[in-house]
Amino acid sequence: MENGRADTLQIRQVLLLFVLLGMSQAGSESGRFSVAEEMQSGSFVGNLAKDLGLEVGELVSRGAQVVSNDNKRRLQLDINNGDLLLSESLDREELCGSTEPCVLHFQVLMKNPLQFLRIELQVRDINDHSPVFLEKEMLLEIPENSPVGAVFLLESAKDLDVGINALKNYTISPNSYFHIKMRVNPDNRKYPELVLDKALDYEEQSELSFILTALDGGTPARSGTASVRVVVVDVNDNSPEFEQPFYEVKIPENSILGLIIVTVSAWDLDSGKNGEVSYSFSHASEDIRKTFEINQKSGEISLTASMDFETIESYSIIIQATDGGGLFGKSTVRIQVMDVNDNAPEIAVSSITSSIPENLPETVVMVFSIRDRDSGDNGRMICSIPENLPFIVKSSVENYYTLETERMLDRESQAEYNITITVTDLGTPRLKTQHNLTVTVSDVNDNAPAFSQAAYTLRVRENNSPALHIGSVSATDRDSGANAQVTYSLLPPQDPQLPLASLVSINADTGQLFALRSLDFEALRAFEFRVGAADRGSPALSSQALVRVLVVDDNDNAPFVLYPLQNGSAPCTELVPRAAEAGYLVTKVVAVDGDSGQNAWLSYQLLKATEPGLFGVWAHSGEVRTARLLSERDAVKHRLVVLVKDNGEPPLSASVTLHVLLVDGFSQPYLPLPDAAAAEARADPLTVYLVVALASVSSLFLFSVLVFVAVRLCRRSRAASAGGCSVAEGPFPGHLVDVSGAGTLSHSYQYEVCLRGDSGTGEFKFLKPIIPNLPPQCPGKESEENPTFHNSFGFNM
Repeated sequence: MENGRADTLQIRQVLLLFVLLGMSQAGSESGRFSVAEEMQSGSFVGNLAKDLGLEVGELVSRGAQVVSNDNKRRLQLDINNGDLLLSESLDREELCGSTEPCVLHFQVLMKNPLQFLRIELQVRDINDHSPVFLEKEMLLEIPENSPVGAVFLLESAKDLDVGINALKNYTISPNSYFHIKMRVNPDNRKYPELVLDKALDYEEQSELSFILTALDGGTPARSGTASVRVVVVDVNDNSPEFEQPFYEVKIPENSILGLIIVTVSAWDLDSGKNGEVSYSFSHASEDIRKTFEINQKSGEISLTASMDFETIESYSIIIQATDGGGLFGKSTVRIQVMDVNDNAPEIAVSSITSSIPENLPETVVMVFSIRDRDSGDNGRMICSIPENLPFIVKSSVENYYTLETERMLDRESQAEYNITITVTDLGTPRLKTQHNLTVTVSDVNDNAPAFSQAAYTLRVRENNSPALHIGSVSATDRDSGANAQVTYSLLPPQDPQLPLASLVSINADTGQLFALRSLDFEALRAFEFRVGAADRGSPALSSQALVRVLVVDDNDNAPFVLYPLQNGSAPCTELVPRAAEAGYLVTKVVAVDGDSGQNAWLSYQLLKATEPGLFGVWAHSGEVRTARLLSERDAVKHRLVVLVKDNGEPPLSASVTLHVLLVDGFSQPYLPLPDAAAAEARADPLTVYLVVALASVSSLFLFSVLVFVAVRLCRRSRAASAGGCSVAEGPFPGHLVDVSGAGTLSHSYQYEVCLRGDSGTGEFKFLKPIIPNLPPQCPGKESEENPTFHNSFGFNM
């Protein structure tokens, strides 16, 4: 019956194996390989590409690699030919213990696209271990009245091999009293029983010895031996009996050492030494003997070593109670180890990418697997990362996860991410494991340089030195590296007439602007151009900014006197009647300044005078007026020097000399004029231009000039003693011109134009205000108190 139970158990195990293999095949595509244990590192296992129907080139292009749940590299993949090779020698007993078949699970990680392929590697057992008895000498005390066929338990041997290489049979050395019968206990361990074939006789032979041999099924077979000594005991006809034939207890795996787990109890009806019961483990494995201890007198079973639910979930211990006469009874104690949450989750990283370009969409950053060696809720896990991160954790197959980006990243917003992956189990208390990784975002040229200002206004004082630094433009780029290196350049001006290349230059690295030549405010007061900033990315990005350069005026132009002219052959003489009242307008000094602003504000002052106090100059208008009434004692001729000064720093000035002649009337001849040849020799081009301009304007007022000439001729014929403008004999081509006040002139007056009569060119000599009180002998002509002064010089005053 016991053999039938053993066969039924083996059939169930085989069926369970086939069911598990079928479920594994239904889950995903897999490859199966087999290798014998103890093979050297580098041994050929199989061709992965051929087994999975893959091309060798596909393994290279998709970055295939072999990973395992425990993150140990026992296999290596040659992606050049698809061969699987051993990375280390495998010991089946170390990997799987007594589990058969010994199957190691691996995954082939395929990138681009992401795919997992399952690999199963069966490690075949070889007969590399001999059966070993824990006790090299066994002592049995057997009563002499033991019946033929009585069975006595012997210690079993241990063989680390499995399958046909495992323990197969026991034999003893030839004798006439005993033979060996092999039994299988509930945990599939084979143990020997000594069967009595012949009645013992204490008086005939009190002690027997023989050799017990354990044989395995390997080829060649291995064996182990132990000596058995049988002591024949005098009659003891009662065996110990336990209170319970089966004890079952449950204890947590983290129980303290020394804890009394259970107490077994047995009694014997015999008296004396034959009634004294001692307790011991029977057929106990090495794990039981090092983990538990039994008190031979009291039957207390205590914990002597830490238990691990993940290693052994339960222990089945046979307790033997032996009396002093050698009779014994048996009971079984089953210790169920209860799982506690004593294992934190584990994270194994298979693939990781530490740097990601910022313009990529959803990207796999890391591939990792998690596991928890606990069971139930203690082994269930939750994987998470902090919120508000542009990353997400996705579940794959068999506790494999991927960490991916949710969207494109922006390096300018955040260049580095510190991510903490937290795996928490559902046990009590909850345990967690964290894995920290840093992901850097590599730069892409997606930002154009940005100027600090859309428009720059620079001021440069005129007459600057060449290569003068006049200002800078600045642009920044939010990118990094070469993508953030900015170079500056001048863009072609919109005005094609602007010689920008000869005016300014720019430092391509710093953005500093330099004036290439000296600027003249009077020639160029302002100009503008555009500056470009480009980065060194590929493709390069650029932007523009407007630069306005304002030339600041410097006081580099002295005042220029327009009237009276100082370059004539002879100065024009102003006539002033002696009857003029105080404040009489003698003449007006007209001057301009090429500068601007306060550098062009002109003021006038009388610098020298023949008779101080007789004439005065208005500071702002340049009008020369009499300061008091004239008297007979005043000299006829006066020379005045008027200083014209601007308001610059330092101020610049010019002077003009005026000649004033005091007359009793305008018919009186005054100073003779120089001859025309000498005048023409000294005439400068400006005088010619003024004469041409005056002649063109005079033609428009021809009628008025004729009237004034007629009046003048009438006055000369009636007043012989009166002074006037002396001219040569012949027709008098006189002209009168109204010149309007402009520039520094604040009032309007009528001036008389004196021309040399015998000059064919009609040379302009001087302007003289006409006395308002004309003689009454000139009919039809009344005096004009507010004559109009017309500017015919062509200057903007």
